[in-house]
Amino acid sequence: MEYNERSYRRKLLKDYLIGFELSFLETDLFIKADSDLTAIAGASVERYRTIIESYIKLHPDFLTSLAPLAYDPQAPRIIREMLATTSTCKVGPMASVAGAMAQFVALDLLQETRNVIIENGGDIFLKTDREVLIGLFAGDSPWSGRLALRTGGAGMTTGVCTSSATVGPSLSLGKANAVTIKARTSTLADAAATAIGNRVVRKEDIRSALDFGQSIKGVSGILIVLNDQLGVWGDMELVETSM
Repeated sequence: MEYNERSYRRKLLKDYLIGFELSFLETDLFIKADSDLTAIAGASVERYRTIIESYIKLHPDFLTSLAPLAYDPQAPRIIREMLATTSTCKVGPMASVAGAMAQFVALDLLQETRNVIIENGGDIFLKTDREVLIGLFAGDSPWSGRLALRTGGAGMTTGVCTSSATVGPSLSLGKANAVTIKARTSTLADAAATAIGNRVVRKEDIRSALDFGQSIKGVSGILIVLNDQLGVWGDMELVETSM
């Protein structure tokens, strides 16, 4: 499968930033920045992944729960943000893990670079001076590869995350080919994408799923793809593309 080989990453290389990849345990990142920050990024990935794994050893339900867990004010910062965000979205803590890893590593790198884009299994955190296009990959939907989201620029931090019932390993209780969320952070976008995707089984569910997504504070845009059907709300500037 294209997803497993991460071949879509080759399509992200042609711009003014330097790209590099790294992985540690379950985290596999593609990073673009003003310079090659592999060493710094590697240390950051290892630190945050170790924090998560250590917390899971003490709190096994953090890994397995599909429902929100109680907030733990004594937990490390990445854990606290995952707990708070997934509680807001009414999903289990690990629904935000890919977005959280992208976000926290990116925030570390922003001490060394003005521009950064981190992609973690289709979940993205970015802060760029120029606009970027993020391609839509939605399995066998006729919309897959035909649309891109224009975002970035003005040095704003943004999370863009996708949940899919048909592409990739992430758990979804729905049937959507893709639910892509734009939010103030990738931790929130990741959790919201799962929560909204869980609600899309039939085309008749798209409207109510959009309504639910709008109620999540911090979510600024929603795109739902179910076969040939599209549902869009908010700050989602979509353009046709040959990506």
